[in-house]
Amino acid sequence: MTLAIEVSGIVKHFGAIMANRDASLRVTEGEIHALVGENGAGKSTLMRLLAGLHAPDAGTVLVNGRDVTGWSTREAIDAGVGMVHQHFMLVPTLTVAENLVLGQEPGNGWRLDSAAASRSVRELSERTGLIVDPDCLVSDLTVGEAQRVEILKVLFRGAKILILDEPTAVLSPPEVSELWRVLRGLASQGHTIVLITHKLDEVVAVSHRITVMRAGATVGEVATSESTPTSIARMMVGRDVKLALDSSASRTPHLQQSSSPVLRVTDLVVPSTRKSNEVDRVSLEVKPGEIFGIAGVEGNGQTELIECIAGLRKSSSGRIELSGRDITAFSVRQREEAGVSHVPEDRHRRGLIMDYSIADNLILGLQHTFSTRASLDRDRIRDNALVRIAQFDIRPPHAGAPVTTLSGGNQQKVVIARELRGRDFSLLLAVQPTRGVDVGAIEFIHQRLLEAREAGKAVLLVSADLVEILALSDRIAVLYGGRVQITMNRAAASAEVLGPYMTGASAPAA
Repeated sequence: MTLAIEVSGIVKHFGAIMANRDASLRVTEGEIHALVGENGAGKSTLMRLLAGLHAPDAGTVLVNGRDVTGWSTREAIDAGVGMVHQHFMLVPTLTVAENLVLGQEPGNGWRLDSAAASRSVRELSERTGLIVDPDCLVSDLTVGEAQRVEILKVLFRGAKILILDEPTAVLSPPEVSELWRVLRGLASQGHTIVLITHKLDEVVAVSHRITVMRAGATVGEVATSESTPTSIARMMVGRDVKLALDSSASRTPHLQQSSSPVLRVTDLVVPSTRKSNEVDRVSLEVKPGEIFGIAGVEGNGQTELIECIAGLRKSSSGRIELSGRDITAFSVRQREEAGVSHVPEDRHRRGLIMDYSIADNLILGLQHTFSTRASLDRDRIRDNALVRIAQFDIRPPHAGAPVTTLSGGNQQKVVIARELRGRDFSLLLAVQPTRGVDVGAIEFIHQRLLEAREAGKAVLLVSADLVEILALSDRIAVLYGGRVQITMNRAAASAEVLGPYMTGASAPAA
């Protein structure tokens, strides 16, 4: 079989940090090839080298037998290599067609031929099965539709080799199934696909072969047909990893049965300027020693509900109580001081300052406790960072390194470390706590959430991963269209029971 990609002996440093050391990858034409490894294993760096975003310090990169080591992004695109990044890179105020033709707009002079652009995009959309309205504004797309546009964008530029970095991180189960259908179709048409993902069930479901990386190096290549999620995880981490939790393994049910709620939300309404209320008369309670899970397809009010409870967004009516105290009008700072801790959905926008060091990010919102009258106490800040880095296995373990140099999973560990150990809290708001995180880190974060529950904390968990909700929660509510459709004990819940409520098929009458 013809090799589309042959990367060997790659070494790449970023200052003192070695991202790749003796990394290699071989992918045949027309193959879906999964690239897996822990956060910080060097997967994304290796793919950015292939896409022309970085040049290696050593090693060679061959594409279709041609040595392209150190080529530019433009050269990679011209050669048919396209990378779809984990974070969308679309202009929300432009249409789908306008986003796709940026830089190669059809028309005469300065004027865009909108009809020609729309026609070209529609033809590509229908040919690939990535169905999307070319005249729709990107700001009006669902997350799944935006993902399709990102893939269409690289295909529009002639890509025959597609690199997809965590493409399912924000997709619902039906959208994931649709994406796999499209990728299989593209592979059958001769496209070569490299898939970076932490979801090992997806790896087994869609790929032909798997390359495993650890600590910057390639440690093995296996056929998917000869692999299981457990064996892949063992190669990634170097030890056995518990991939599934028994949510009843260590529980203190008397805490949630006999205690008053830590959080009580009553008839909460969060308005919207574009449509009906984002959150529409939501009521719920979370007791001490309980993980209360909120399931649902993203975009059904989860973000707005949590941001309102955290103080980042205002409600138009309703009441929020913390341990019997009305905090509806409290500021974010007042809520934190009252006992609210928040692991946000978007760690880049809400959880971290990317150019700040690990040490400084570990005290965000807590600066007043690490300062003297004149300035910040740098010795205490460093000592705090060293303790948290060790406790949460943050890699690389350099307190002074900017968090922008960390992998996504290690950035998430910084947020988790601050919110679970840096604050004295009674209520933890945990939103998508393991998004973009590898299997070893997922296991670690799940254990920290369970420890919080066992310590008598109330945990409000929001996750698009229904497996995670079912594994961790004591009670589960489904949010659809900004309303709670049903609340049930974990023992009565399953994917089959919750699924119809998540899509609105079993939604109660208004």
